Amino acid sequence: MVLGLQHFDDRVGDENGGPRLDSDAGEELMLVERGVAIALGSRPPDSPGTLYITTRRVIWLSDADKGNGYAVDFLSVCLHAVSRDPEAYSLPCIYTQIETEDGENEESESSDSESHGDLELSNVTEMRLIPSDPGQLDTLFGIFCQCAELNPEPQEEEENSWFFGSEEMADDGSDSEWQLSEHHANPIGYANGDHDLACTVHELRINDQRFEDAEEVESASRNGHQFSG
Repeated sequence: MVLGLQHFDDRVGDENGGPRLDSDAGEELMLVERGVAIALGSRPPDSPGTLYITTRRVIWLSDADKGNGYAVDFLSVCLHAVSRDPEAYSLPCIYTQIETEDGENEESESSDSESHGDLELSNVTEMRLIPSDPGQLDTLFGIFCQCAELNPEPQEEEENSWFFGSEEMADDGSDSEWQLSEHHANPIGYANGDHDLACTVHELRINDQRFEDAEEVESASRNGHQFSG
């Protein structure tokens, strides 16, 4: 997946068709809203078009210019909200913030950015969707929330873990970066050839065993003297 806003003009059938969805990946259409203008960054709104919200993406297609359209994955939408405050924006809208690849704003220049006219789309960090009927804002917001839940941010796995269960690792006798102590019921892992931790635990167990053996000898000796007396 590419982060950020992308140009989109892949329509189904003729110029009046809707967007072509990625059905192989299970993408489904959730809502179609006509008469929605779009404003990118600090630019004025484009003429109204049609908004398509799918299970994966937000897609807007212009009604006037059939080659003009935009799409953004929900994983790139880091914030969405209803804006009705005229001091924040002159028209009621759905306000979104978009995560970009390089974290730069829409005014910056990048030779690697996708250019649409004089606008670097991959640097756009704000998008406003302005319906002709403000009464649809709550419906749009609800669909945004629902689709955002369908696209949770991937969780990064830790590269190194110091503790492992016995089922996760087996001592097959081969050389490995990770090792286990001999007591598999309570294994302790270590990395990068550092044996200190496992050796310390192993030595403690040996010392404990020696201490128990010494106690048994001493106890036997005492019992022997009492019996003979």
